[in-house]
Amino acid sequence: MSIQNRFSKFHDKIKLGREDDAYREARAKDNSILDEIKAEFRSAGYPIIETFIQGSLSTYTGIKHPVDDFDIDRAVVIDADNAPDNPVELKKLVLKVLEKRGFKNARVKKPCVTADYINLSLHIDIVVYRKGGEQYELAVGKLNSNEQNREWSPSEPKKLIEHINNSSLFIGSADLKIKQFKRLVRYFKRWRDEKFGQAIGKKVFSIGLTLMLKEQFRPAIDNNGKVDDLQSLRDTVGAIMASNYFHWAGDNKYKVNVYLPVQPYINVFENSSIDTGTQLYNKFKLLLTKLDQALEEDSLKKQCEILQGLFGNDFEVPEKEQSDNAGKVAYSNAGVVGTSQGA
Repeated sequence: MSIQNRFSKFHDKIKLGREDDAYREARAKDNSILDEIKAEFRSAGYPIIETFIQGSLSTYTGIKHPVDDFDIDRAVVIDADNAPDNPVELKKLVLKVLEKRGFKNARVKKPCVTADYINLSLHIDIVVYRKGGEQYELAVGKLNSNEQNREWSPSEPKKLIEHINNSSLFIGSADLKIKQFKRLVRYFKRWRDEKFGQAIGKKVFSIGLTLMLKEQFRPAIDNNGKVDDLQSLRDTVGAIMASNYFHWAGDNKYKVNVYLPVQPYINVFENSSIDTGTQLYNKFKLLLTKLDQALEEDSLKKQCEILQGLFGNDFEVPEKEQSDNAGKVAYSNAGVVGTSQGA
């Protein structure tokens, strides 16, 4: 089994899609909760005109977390002409539904309403928009926010999903490249979950990692369509480190900046601490070093040991030593296609 086959096996272990059996219970709860929210909004005079899934399940980059809950990221939309001036009024309706269903820690956060299921490994985030024409506006504000701290904020959630899923800017082998990009996103997320403590890890936002990857993606696919995820990972991490995401904050500390490519064009890490930026920078540096070591290693077993150290036990190490030299030579002779920048 080659190193690429090991990566494929690892990917199959960690990936999570909305239609997967592992997500069946979460999917059923999501549908049930949505029915109650629709009824609550309709009763209050704010009929929901649209709903959609946000987050990793909408971009086909979901993973099974080794410890934490499954996530539901649900958006509900009402007509702008029928929306109250105070967006928090709608978030109170969502909170009412979640509290009636016995969620724990149900609370209104600035961008969403969030809660955890009591008896299931399930975390839910519900976002409320109003829509006028093609323009979405996000309901921003907490329960006790005054008029200055609550608003309907212009947002482009569907354009963000389209941006991540778009392969049209890839030159040649677009289908293979978008699939490789999404595998890399899943590897990055698992690396984040394995290498960061829980407190900081939750602040290394998936959307921040995904956007960096999308902007700096370096595909590695030969002329015969043979993919090399290890080389692509190494080249993409190198491109991220050579980019302008990390800014010196003095004393070997860094601030990380990653901007949304759509409205509201904010820095995803705007409110993140210097500690988060510094840890991310240092761990990226170590990741790059380890990927270089793995590429230089002739032993498949030792390659897998290095990668297991990065991605955890779901990246399996063969029991017996075997050489992957033949595969490496074949790959290098074929020539790499698509060193072109991703979208």
